[in-house]
Amino acid sequence: MNEKHDFIAVFDSGVGGISVLRHLVRILPGERFIYYGDSANAPYGSRPTREVRALTLAAVDKLLAEYPLKALVIACNTATAAAVNDVRAAHPELIVVGIEPALKVAADHFPGGRVGVLATEVTLREEKFDTLLHRFDEDVTIYKIPAPGLVELVEKGKVDAPETEALLRKVLSPYLGKLDAVVLGCTHYPFARNAIRRVLGDNVVLLDGGEGTARETRRRLELAGLLENGSGEVILRNSSPDPDILRLSRELLNQED
Repeated sequence: MNEKHDFIAVFDSGVGGISVLRHLVRILPGERFIYYGDSANAPYGSRPTREVRALTLAAVDKLLAEYPLKALVIACNTATAAAVNDVRAAHPELIVVGIEPALKVAADHFPGGRVGVLATEVTLREEKFDTLLHRFDEDVTIYKIPAPGLVELVEKGKVDAPETEALLRKVLSPYLGKLDAVVLGCTHYPFARNAIRRVLGDNVVLLDGGEGTARETRRRLELAGLLENGSGEVILRNSSPDPDILRLSRELLNQED
C-alpha cells in the first residue's frame, strides 16, 4: 500500500534528468525525491533498444529494493521511448510518468511552422516517437535532428564549453534560418541551452518537456490521494563511482535559471 510520505523516484541515464527534477521540486516542494542517474552506462541514446529496456528495468528494481516508492518519473526521453510500457506492466503498484518531446506545445504555438526535434538516435527511431510525430506532422513541418556526442559532453559538465558549441554548430548548421522552434528531446539538452541559443539565435524558441512532466506527476499524485506536504527532501545517487558526478549533479540541481 503506497503512502503519502513514500518517495518519488526520478530516473535518468545520467545527470540530464536533473533538468526535470528541478521542475518537480518547484511544483512539489513538500515531496521526498530520490534521484538515480545511471552515468556508469550512459549514454543510452546510441544503445540498442533492448539494452536500454534492460538497464531501465534493472534500475527500477534497484530503487524499489532500497526505498519505499509511490511514484516513478522516467526523466529520460530515451528510456521512456524504449521501456515505459514495460515498467508499467512490471510495476502496476507505482504511478509511472514518462517524458516525451514537447511537440504538442510546439504545434500549438507555431501552427504551420517549422520545428526541429533535437534528440538521441534511440528516441528518434522508436515507435513511440513516430506515433507522436504523426499526431502533429500535418500541423507543423518537423525535422528530426540527432545530436550524437552531446549527452557525453553534458555528463562531463561541459554544458557551455567551446567543444559543445562546435558540436552544436555542426549538427544545427543545415537548419539555420529554417526553424521557428526547437524541441529539446533529451533531458540533458536543456543544460546546453545557452550554447544552443548562440548557434540558433534568439528568434528560435527552445522547448522541453520537463515542466509538463512535473505537472502530470502532480496531477497523478493528487488523483491518487498521495500528495505530501512535508518539509521536502532530495537524495542524489548515481551508478558511477566517480565523486565528480554527484558534485556535478548538485551543481546542476542548484543552477540558477
